[in-house]
Amino acid sequence: MSLLVVGLSHRSAPVSVLERASLSADAKTKLLHDTLAAEPATEATVLATCNRIELYADVDKFHAGVAELSTLLAQHSGVALEELTPYLYVHYEDRAVHHLFSVACGLDSMVVGEGQILGQIKDALALGQELHSAGRLINDLFQQALRVGKRAHSETGIDRAGQSLVTFGLEQLAVGTPVAEWARGKRALVIGAGSMSSLAAATLARVGVAEIAVANRTAERAERLAEILVASGTGVTALAIPMAEVADELTRVDVVVSCTGATGLVLTADDVLAAVSWGAAGLAPAERQERGAAPDPAPHTPADLDADVLARLVAAAEAGGRLADAGAARTISAPADAEADGCPVGLDGRSALTGVDANSLELHGTWADQGEAAAQRQPRRSARTQAHATDVRLALLDLAMPRDIDGAVHRIPGVRLVDIESLAEASADAPMAADVDAVRGIVAQEVAAFGAAQRAAHITPTVVALRAMAAEVVAMEVARLDGRLPDLDERQRAEVTQTVRRVVDKLLHAPTVRVKQLASEPGGAGYADALRELFDLDPQTVASVSRADAADPKNDDDPGRAS
Repeated sequence: MSLLVVGLSHRSAPVSVLERASLSADAKTKLLHDTLAAEPATEATVLATCNRIELYADVDKFHAGVAELSTLLAQHSGVALEELTPYLYVHYEDRAVHHLFSVACGLDSMVVGEGQILGQIKDALALGQELHSAGRLINDLFQQALRVGKRAHSETGIDRAGQSLVTFGLEQLAVGTPVAEWARGKRALVIGAGSMSSLAAATLARVGVAEIAVANRTAERAERLAEILVASGTGVTALAIPMAEVADELTRVDVVVSCTGATGLVLTADDVLAAVSWGAAGLAPAERQERGAAPDPAPHTPADLDADVLARLVAAAEAGGRLADAGAARTISAPADAEADGCPVGLDGRSALTGVDANSLELHGTWADQGEAAAQRQPRRSARTQAHATDVRLALLDLAMPRDIDGAVHRIPGVRLVDIESLAEASADAPMAADVDAVRGIVAQEVAAFGAAQRAAHITPTVVALRAMAAEVVAMEVARLDGRLPDLDERQRAEVTQTVRRVVDKLLHAPTVRVKQLASEPGGAGYADALRELFDLDPQTVASVSRADAADPKNDDDPGRAS
């Protein structure tokens, strides 16, 4: 076994790199084709989730394999190799097995113990099988990983150590309030109709939201998900809406969960700000237009704000490498102790700016920029958890990678955003249950067992070839005996043949059993070579046995394989 994994995850790379390196379905297919075309790799598959990208391959050369797989990941992810390299990790042979088994058990997830990773591992295996890039090693490895993950969940309480990413995200939105209590009676919008969005919709229905709207670029999938929700027995009202109506729907809902495969933003900061502003007035954009209502002034440009002051604020924001929504123009919420820190302007939003002179406004902008800089030095969740759940007008959960929702929306008052990055920060502080240690023990056991089985399987073709050679010798000697003793009857000939076979079998039994035991131990790979040398076995014969064994599914002695 020469298993190699090269990848990056939320543990090794910032979210900004992960979302840029995310792989589309076509990119994954091309990556696997190119991996097999590369010289070091004989089989491969890719595990790509919202917070990890890992390429698994059976290679014949370690250093060449690392270089080739790293280069291929960079090429197909679109991130330059020199930029990607600092965030890559490499695992080889038993350490690669240990890594995948840990991933399968949820030990390497953002939320420890989450079970959705098992479905993603199954998808990675299915992709390798579909493209015929997964050979014997990848099939054995990923099927065993599925069994190890299921064993961890059934034999331990790892589920208590963490929840699904959706449930954990909703808990972050609820800010300490029980999710069922927080969600009761709310209206929700789910953008996307894939596996994660479907899980989110089902979770929202289960925790008690009153109504769910589903938007998806393929209307049929949205309608199907809505039908499933209505038939779920939770009592939720569900309907499908066109993507074009998402902006209007934002003004009516309390919670939005988005997880699409879009490469750009699905909801911008302006979309959310407009929805919150219009929603606060009780009218959707279309309804305001129908009634002839005058449009609101630009929400981030107070009517009485001096143009020169605004220009200087925008210039300061740009100089700091930030969006031009900093300072007084958009900084309309702040910590409760802001006045003690010297803010010269009240904290009541745009209304507080009315009548404020330009000098004070500039001071407020400076103070806001300082506060933003201080916030950036702290974990990002501190900037997103200032408001209590009861103060939130619109709660947003972004589970997409790359992100669906503009990260700048967390600056809008009454809006709370939880995304992959903030989930990673929050889960880092989650307490580790005692069951995690039990799962680690299971992983260690399974890694040892898998390695022993692979090493034993490596010597099996040699043992089979040895026994085949012995059978040929017996057949040749019995034929020669027939020529020398032609008067033997059938019963005598059969008895002589059986005796010779028993002698050969007894001579070979102890050595072949022992060599399998030795080969299953670490460092036992050399016993197959020794056996071939001692008995002068033809390498081509051994290779032909190996190919037949790999091609014939009946040779798989494990009836419990996951499908």
